Amino acid sequence: MLSLTIFLNYYINMVQRYVRVKDDSGNVHYGKLNPNHSVDLYDGAPWSDESAISGVLEQKKYQLLSPSLPSKIIAVGKNYAEHATEMGGESPSEPIIFLKPTTTIISQGQTIRYPKISNRVDYEGELALVIGELCKDCDISQARIKIWGYTIANDVTARDLQLADGQWTRGKSFDTFCPLGPWIVRELNQEARIETYLNDDPIPKQSALISQMSFSPEFLVSYISQVMTLFPGDIILTGTPKGVGQMKPGDSVRVEIEGIGSLKNSVMV
Repeated sequence: MLSLTIFLNYYINMVQRYVRVKDDSGNVHYGKLNPNHSVDLYDGAPWSDESAISGVLEQKKYQLLSPSLPSKIIAVGKNYAEHATEMGGESPSEPIIFLKPTTTIISQGQTIRYPKISNRVDYEGELALVIGELCKDCDISQARIKIWGYTIANDVTARDLQLADGQWTRGKSFDTFCPLGPWIVRELNQEARIETYLNDDPIPKQSALISQMSFSPEFLVSYISQVMTLFPGDIILTGTPKGVGQMKPGDSVRVEIEGIGSLKNSVMV
């Protein structure tokens, strides 16, 4: 019988992974990552019907970027009941949404910068949705089709500033506060597990099933589309499970989602 590690490696290699990369000349491309780590380049975003393969970049000839450059990042608060409880409240009757600026985005391996004005910066591992088609006033069945794929995010939060302000913009919006990636997959088992690890501790700080969300991905897309138009490439962060906690300069944090992979970043001042 295959070990779990061998099976997961096999599964990840079989799943198509869509990336965004910078080549040695500084040009940015979308593409599909091959099992040998070469990238089939597209002449546009992969969710565009007009995109086609335009070349190949071999391994070590590119830098991995965040897999999407969205017009906006919409995040959802308290979407796991046990996280709502640990934050001192009840599950909301409808989604709590807020925005993070696109300047928060960093990619796999890049550094989360610890703000000098904060004394408490937390990790929040999350599933991120990637929108593939313009979406406005969509019902749930339409919204399901608008989700082009899935990736991993860390909704980094200056918790002390969030609590001091009474609203979330400043605490959620520092540059580097949205690690995203490393790639997008098209399909995801709703029973997939999301886990967050700090440093070399083999026991996850966060662990939950995607199905434990209070509001499903398609419900979130439909709900948000009643408020604002979603464009192809836009990102929705779907909320974090219980177990959020503090990061300190020198730490590393890794968010893993079954069927996608892992997103790892270090923390520095």
